[in-house]
Amino acid sequence: MNTPAHVVFNLLCVGRQDTTALIAPAVVGAILPDAPMFIMYFLAKVVWRQPESVIWSQTYYQAGWQNFTDLFNSIPLLLLGLGLCWWAKSPVGIVLFVSMLLHVAGDFPLHHHDAHRHFFPFSDWRYESPLSYWDPRYHGRIVSRVETVSMLVGCGILFYTYQSIVGKATVALVGLSYGAYFLYGLVVWRSL
Repeated sequence: MNTPAHVVFNLLCVGRQDTTALIAPAVVGAILPDAPMFIMYFLAKVVWRQPESVIWSQTYYQAGWQNFTDLFNSIPLLLLGLGLCWWAKSPVGIVLFVSMLLHVAGDFPLHHHDAHRHFFPFSDWRYESPLSYWDPRYHGRIVSRVETVSMLVGCGILFYTYQSIVGKATVALVGLSYGAYFLYGLVVWRSL
């Protein structure tokens, strides 16, 4: 799933209460598993000036980046964090780690050759799904259409549900970021 879709899905699951105390960790938890990829992309694109084809065929797959990314997508490590927050009775921490686990659950069935090692550092096993959220060789066109419709419906539900300005602004920002992502993709990634 694309990161904004994770945010909407996670808000629907754990952030439906219109309180900033729950919305913020749900949003952050939805984004954190993808944060290493954003860092890698920024460095590769802006600092190292690598072409898109190199970024997504070589840099992304370097062992150091894969390890860094998989730490944020590791079910055992996320469960450990959740357990510590449960023990500390931290509702913010609980929502954060539940949101991260929901991100992993959303990614698990939608990555093929770019699958994460969800049991890292204890195992290097990857589930290579027959579906991909982006790759047309693995039904990526269909999956992305379903994701887009789900995003629009989810944003509508959340916008209707939230009464606060913070809640409505969060949904609007996520919706705009999803649109911006697709525009960027059409301009930059279409030629790959």
